[in-house]
Amino acid sequence: MLALTAVAIVCLAVPLPHGVPMTAAALGRASRLRIVGGRRLEGVVRTSGAKNAVLPAMAAALLAPETTTLENVPAIHDTLVMAEILRALGARVEHDPARADVLQIDARDVCCHIAPSRLVTSLRASFVVMGALLGRLGRAACAPPGGDVIGQRPVDVHLAGFAALGASIGREGDKFVAQAPGGLRGTRVFLDYPSVTGTQNVLLAAVRARGTTTIVNAAAEPEVASLAEMLNRMGARIRGAGTHTIEVEGVEALHGTRHRVIPDRLEAGTFAIAAALTCGEVEIRDVRPRHLDALLCKMREIGVRVEEPDATTLLVSRAPSARLRPTQIQAVPYPGLATDLQAPMAVLLTQADGVSFVHERVYDNRFLYLAELRKFGAELVQAGSTAVITGPTRLTGASVRALDVRAGAALVLAGLAAEGETEISDVYHLDRGYEDLEGKLRGLGAIVERV
Repeated sequence: MLALTAVAIVCLAVPLPHGVPMTAAALGRASRLRIVGGRRLEGVVRTSGAKNAVLPAMAAALLAPETTTLENVPAIHDTLVMAEILRALGARVEHDPARADVLQIDARDVCCHIAPSRLVTSLRASFVVMGALLGRLGRAACAPPGGDVIGQRPVDVHLAGFAALGASIGREGDKFVAQAPGGLRGTRVFLDYPSVTGTQNVLLAAVRARGTTTIVNAAAEPEVASLAEMLNRMGARIRGAGTHTIEVEGVEALHGTRHRVIPDRLEAGTFAIAAALTCGEVEIRDVRPRHLDALLCKMREIGVRVEEPDATTLLVSRAPSARLRPTQIQAVPYPGLATDLQAPMAVLLTQADGVSFVHERVYDNRFLYLAELRKFGAELVQAGSTAVITGPTRLTGASVRALDVRAGAALVLAGLAAEGETEISDVYHLDRGYEDLEGKLRGLGAIVERV
């Protein structure tokens, strides 16, 4: 990972909120977090732009031979990698010197259809450039994507969608190749399961196809709806995004636009859980509460106080004397509880008074973090796709390892709630999805630092 950033990201510097430029050196500056737990979190925190929305938005910019401007871009590792992928394809990618969260992508000179394998193999969402390249150039080649090791996430849904649109699919070396020299044609595309990136990829290809495309069993996540909103601003004609059936009327060309990335619901959920775990009171701003309905419902159910002062703010609190009730949660496609919040919720349930059950219905390998949580003293076991959690348990500081972005966040939460000192290694995973996580936590009163 560090070798990759040294090769791929050294040319891009993005000022981080706490003054450290996000370069290869910054990302490799420290791979461990030290947390002194037991402190009540209080104050105000603002969420950054959504990782899972900004990456497909960056890919969408490839469709227009003009400049596209993205606002509310988070300063995270994954946006740096995606920027380098776009550059390798011929785009100019620059940050606005006056605003670090504004990214300008000029795709007029994009002519390369081959995504660089050394970059895409580190980033799952990078595969969405395939749909954009296919729509823009009529051909695309991309290696199977990398990212977190959380279970089987095949690209069959993506490739089957391209094939339904009339592309020929093959394999050349380490890359999948899709070609449609005569152009794509609209059709009815049925997705075997509602894959978010699969839906986004087919959407990116279909906007330039001749005729009308209907995507059935599409993902309904807010990040899909956000991408469709951006594409419509670019001249696309998309209806039904945010539901499980999306209709796309193909257009001849798209133009540049200005688009604001939606707030990161997963980051907001992480801070909400942190407030509950530490018996704190945290105001979370720049959030869309309706994107978190499943999480907020469960938090209220177990005894956490959640208020919505306005349409973009959450106030989450828990009195020290408030006991948490056990419950069952299921990680399922939207509007259900996000799989990315399953691990953080498991940490909160270690403090519930009784036995709770966490069911994972999306990925088959997302309980690897359980072994790390046991090091804190948590009582939890895995039974197939279910984790059984017995609480409340007294958590004590431990030396643990982040295994992926959200598992790493769960360990941070456990460290905040634990007595004593916790050290988390491999926290570069957190840099992939959280902008200045330790800085934001310090702003709420936590003792956390890179070591």
